[in-house]
Amino acid sequence: MAVNEGVLTETGTNELEIVEFTIGENRFGINVIKVKEILVPTEVTKVPHSHPSVEGIIDIRGEVVTVVNLTNALGFADSEDQKQDKFILAEFNKAKIVFHVHNVTQIHRISWEQIEKPGRMYQGLETQLTGIIKREEDMLLLLDFEKIVADISPESTIHKEQISVLGERERSSKRIMIAEDSGLLRAMLQETLKEAGYYHTIVFEDGEEAYHHLQSLADDGKNPHEEYQLIITDIEMPRMDGHRFTKLIKEDENLQGLPVVIFSSLITDDLRHKGEKVGANAQVSKPEIVDLINVIDRNIL
Repeated sequence: MAVNEGVLTETGTNELEIVEFTIGENRFGINVIKVKEILVPTEVTKVPHSHPSVEGIIDIRGEVVTVVNLTNALGFADSEDQKQDKFILAEFNKAKIVFHVHNVTQIHRISWEQIEKPGRMYQGLETQLTGIIKREEDMLLLLDFEKIVADISPESTIHKEQISVLGERERSSKRIMIAEDSGLLRAMLQETLKEAGYYHTIVFEDGEEAYHHLQSLADDGKNPHEEYQLIITDIEMPRMDGHRFTKLIKEDENLQGLPVVIFSSLITDDLRHKGEKVGANAQVSKPEIVDLINVIDRNIL
């Protein structure tokens, strides 16, 4: 069953659609933009010496895709009736992956403002979460799929060693703002930019926090263009997503001259028009850190 054909066509509205799925009694969500199809589980080919959370590989219309047992990755028990289980075929970070879950229930259209940041009370799951949607009857937990995949396959994420192809780098005095909700990726991004010579980076956990900071600079009589020379933003963030954040910057006469680079796992040929529509100066797909450094160089050197 295809899922994302009816994905939101508007851009910068701060809304998203969530595919709800279950593991045991627990309810989770994944951005519908990441979801290609919901599949009935098929026979999986085991891969020797693979990660414990990797069930194996399957063939989907001639393409070999890895199957991750999300139940195992999150430390839950298998379903009692695995005949009712589902496969979620997802695509992000320029790669396809299947997540094995217990069931897929429905799609919700919500605002990023409804999504709260995870706290430390979620019994060890807080490092796997990017947000929480509170509802009358229960809570819907948004998983950090990038971190889950990075834990299974560390080579699939950002590494500062990747920028060695750029050769010797000089230190830069330019200041860069980063809006990124994943703690893992915030740390990796700062470390990698430092390796590339960009020592002055300030990080924020979501677009709302970052935008309010920029507004406060103008309110205090400071010139935002002197405080920051470039902004890097993710798309998926609680409270305010990267498209909305970019749109607000480009519509604000005090901020619109700031270069904004969208650095997200959701940059694809099909979705690139969304960033263009809100005025992003450039868009780079994670984890292409060398491409990101080259874009930064072009915009602020």
